[in-house]
Amino acid sequence: MSVETDAKKSRRSSFAETMRVIIHALILAMIVRIFFFQPFNIPSGSMIPTLLVGDYLFVSKYSYGYSNYSFPFSPDLFSGRVWGSEPDRGDVAVFKLPKDNSTDYIKRVIGLPGDEVQMVNGVLHINGTAVKRKRIEDFAVRDSAGSPRQILRYEETLPNGVSYQVLDLVENGFGDNTKAYKVPEAHFFMMGDNRDNSTDSRVTQAVGFVPFENFIGKAEIIFFSAEPGTSLWEFWRWPGAIRWSRLFRLVD
Repeated sequence: MSVETDAKKSRRSSFAETMRVIIHALILAMIVRIFFFQPFNIPSGSMIPTLLVGDYLFVSKYSYGYSNYSFPFSPDLFSGRVWGSEPDRGDVAVFKLPKDNSTDYIKRVIGLPGDEVQMVNGVLHINGTAVKRKRIEDFAVRDSAGSPRQILRYEETLPNGVSYQVLDLVENGFGDNTKAYKVPEAHFFMMGDNRDNSTDSRVTQAVGFVPFENFIGKAEIIFFSAEPGTSLWEFWRWPGAIRWSRLFRLVD
């Protein structure tokens, strides 16, 4: 009788220890997600070629400090940012859409507070000066019918030396010629790298200038990438669907 009782006690102790480990792991994961790194996936092609549909990435939440939008459900805890550090020009950042303060967007920081930003014949201008742009190898894609297509690709270099690639889908696209946008204080001008397929700060009625308070964090690294339509949990499809060359690639 004593042996059976001891065995039951041992099983209960083992179960309790397992539950403690699980609870501690969940608490640690929640702390990491809230304060340090949050995972995001890319559902649209506005940041091609830098980010592809099906990329999963980690965003560092500490890069720009913390606001109400840094936390789940955006509780109204305080105003402004705590330990705030403004984004650098060229950062790829996640932010809450100013129009509804709930939808997550990811774009590149192009204009800083006080800047004047304008597109002229498809060329980005900052404070009246054309941003350096160099034609590089075309970007190869397949259209909806599966036919190959070549898209014009350029390398842009911002005034602070940050370089990245952009696409030019169509000549004289909707955002290739714009007015001059004067970025207000404590706001930023955001643009997608897929210039003719991005709803960004050029579309004032949809996005417009992004308040510093709306920033969630900086995109840091792609930890998983799969062809569109493949779920992160469909591990049986991984061998043929994973883009192995994109795993653990830094976002720049």
